[in-house]
Amino acid sequence: MMQFEFKFSKETVSFEIPEKNFYKELKPNKVEIGLTEQDEVKRSLKEPIASPRLKEIVKPGEKIFIITSDITRPMPSYKVLPCVLDEMKEAGVKEEDITVVLALGSHRSHTEAEKKTLVGEAVYNSKIKIIDSDMAQCINLGTCKNGTPVDIFEPVAKADRIICLGNVEYHYFAGYSGGAKALMPGVSSHAAIQANHSNMVKPEARTGNLETNPVRQDIDQITEFIKIDFIVNVVLNAKKEIIKAVSGHWKEAHREGCRFLDTMYGIEIEAPADIVVVTPGGFPKDINLYQSQKSLDNSKHAVKEGGVIVMLASAKEGFGEKTFEDWMRNKSPMEMIEEIKCNFKLGGHKAAAIASVIQKSDIYFVSDLDDELVRSINFIPFKTAQEAIDKALEKQGENAKILLMPAGGSTLPIVKK
Repeated sequence: MMQFEFKFSKETVSFEIPEKNFYKELKPNKVEIGLTEQDEVKRSLKEPIASPRLKEIVKPGEKIFIITSDITRPMPSYKVLPCVLDEMKEAGVKEEDITVVLALGSHRSHTEAEKKTLVGEAVYNSKIKIIDSDMAQCINLGTCKNGTPVDIFEPVAKADRIICLGNVEYHYFAGYSGGAKALMPGVSSHAAIQANHSNMVKPEARTGNLETNPVRQDIDQITEFIKIDFIVNVVLNAKKEIIKAVSGHWKEAHREGCRFLDTMYGIEIEAPADIVVVTPGGFPKDINLYQSQKSLDNSKHAVKEGGVIVMLASAKEGFGEKTFEDWMRNKSPMEMIEEIKCNFKLGGHKAAAIASVIQKSDIYFVSDLDDELVRSINFIPFKTAQEAIDKALEKQGENAKILLMPAGGSTLPIVKK
């Protein structure tokens, strides 16, 4: 027997599996960090990809808009912005001509304290304007091939120069975050976000897919209607530290960031497994079901049709989001998938993503939630990891292969073609 210990809330859970059933354990690849965080950002600005340096693009007197992430994203704007601003100062750009837009998408507005936290005290107290985007104040610039309207926050649409900041990580229906995603859905209208995100139920809209992904196709195609002059994207490690920065052309630099992410978190497997044992990685990643969803979504890429996912997540604080809870408790998997196509709702979108996993495999759930509640959301409850794994082996057969994902939220199984 092989012994394993996975994180669960602030503790660990132990289990064992027969050696003959062990297939693989997926862990992030180790990447050496050569420079400090800000030195890495400065390096990327000095070595832009498929683009002149930023200081050679911007001109004094131009109205320059920098788009960056809102409070719901891990993007450390306060670390990146000073490096970008230093580059622009070298070009003679004045602070009064710079506006930082916090891309809300369909999220709530920020408090002034949150704005200061996001951009850093020095930038907040400078002459640079710090504003939230507003999806009710957009102008239409055209329509994407998929039918999605290109509605952009009016001040951004009328800017002389647009610089997009962001972090590159796996995204369960846009493929990856970053790149032109700062504009779509970052500073887009409700109608545009609705149309774009309704594509999430299509099979091509999946983690790690870019070129044939209808959600990402919209995101990239908006550059035919509005020009992104420069991007700075970063890749973060588990401690949210910058380990890689890419700057330059909106697409070429972004794709380089995606390739780097794959070397760290994309793990090839020969074939899908009969059973996948996955955990988000303990507290705070498994504090509720809303947070745990990402690891469940990643695990679906490793399990065969009709297989079993054994998910170990405390979720002691319940669902974590009201709309998500309402959909999970009151709609069938098929109802969730059908409704998200015509009525995209934040929270509901994560429920629909879970519904697609339920349609592929059984979910054996080891958590701190009540058994009846777990059954009501189409999961199968178990008290211990060992009990769940033993039952999965009983269902899948004595020769079933088990794949382990101790860092489910940050590892993407990629089946070799």
